[in-house]
Amino acid sequence: MNINGVLWGIQAVAQKFKTRGNRRKNINAIAIAGHNDFAMLGVYSATKFAVRDLTQAAALEYAKDGITVNAYCPGIVNTDMWVEIDERFAELTGVPKGATYDKYVEGIALGRAETLNDVAAFVSYLAEADSDYITGYWLYMPVRVS
Repeated sequence: MNINGVLWGIQAVAQKFKTRGNRRKNINAIAIAGHNDFAMLGVYSATKFAVRDLTQAAALEYAKDGITVNAYCPGIVNTDMWVEIDERFAELTGVPKGATYDKYVEGIALGRAETLNDVAAFVSYLAEADSDYITGYWLYMPVRVS
């Protein structure tokens, strides 16, 4: 899904956008795993690295049509998904529930996990006119996660 779904989405959106005259922006989701490798997330990280490269290739391919292609890369977002990830890490490693999540949040320079509003605001920026000259970028949201 991470690779084929994004590829097919880029292709379908590009065909539709070619008939539109207004702002045409394709915005993909990558995740921090597309930048950093994490133990026990190798396959997931590999698919996200692939989305990163698809984003850059599509930006080059569709620039002539006035279509920008970028991606956002959220880090640790405070959602139910992270509760599930943390629980699974606890099962696999024997660490207490909450320990993995806390460890990653401690490595964020801003000292907190992202919220859904943080992600929405960032994606909104990519969709607005202020980012019209940005294409082929995958923008990394957290300052640092270690």
